Amino acid sequence: MTRVLSAVVLLPIVIGVVWFVPPWGTLVLALIASALAFHEYARIASALGAHVPQVVSGVAVVAACALVGTGAPVVIVLLSALLVTGALAVAAGQPGPAVLRDSAAAVLPIVYIGVPLGALAAIRSSAGREGVLLLMIVIMVSDSAQYYTGRAFGRHPLAPSISPKKTVEGAIGGLVFGTAALVVGSHWAFPGTPMLALILLGAIVSAAGIVGDLFESLLKRSAGIKDSSNLIPGHGGILDRIDSWLFAAPVFYIFLIYANAP
Repeated sequence: MTRVLSAVVLLPIVIGVVWFVPPWGTLVLALIASALAFHEYARIASALGAHVPQVVSGVAVVAACALVGTGAPVVIVLLSALLVTGALAVAAGQPGPAVLRDSAAAVLPIVYIGVPLGALAAIRSSAGREGVLLLMIVIMVSDSAQYYTGRAFGRHPLAPSISPKKTVEGAIGGLVFGTAALVVGSHWAFPGTPMLALILLGAIVSAAGIVGDLFESLLKRSAGIKDSSNLIPGHGGILDRIDSWLFAAPVFYIFLIYANAP
């Protein structure tokens, strides 16, 4: 019941901002989500024994989100984060295996959290509210299809050491229904797009969402924690809710870039 109530409260807020507020509203949501998700990521990294400089990495994550969301070059943030992270490692003056681990953990959230959430905001600017809602629908349909087809027909584990309940049959159901949702919705969001392109996009977006879900589960299982946080009652943390989006949104955004290219 708590899970349902949380969804009833949060989903209308997100959809309302995307639909009724200009593109800056979606960017604000993305910036808030990037800050919260980074905080959860830092907790997971700490549980894995990695030290993440939260000020440097956190600022870089939010900045990357803002730059991608506004269409500005993100390379400035990436290069700056690399230089600062390297300087901090040198200043620590502690040779050992932790140097590579900590440096990689500090840079990863920029491309894992900041850039994808910025891409989501950029989708709102370039493809309108219909584009963002279509992506949301595809992910939700795919997630639901994975659950129900997995329960009904699941026999073969998909990734038993990462997520024991996920099955190959459930993943196939997620791919099929997610692709169907994108093809149907694209008649409204992207009229005139060739059917083959829509089918490929739907399959790749759905598959990317599945991989994103499993990747976050892999991080949590490696760290020995169940949820990224308890921020959302019944759902866990922000990362638990957007894990599929973090891999699916960049794919969707890349399609938009090339679809609109001359």
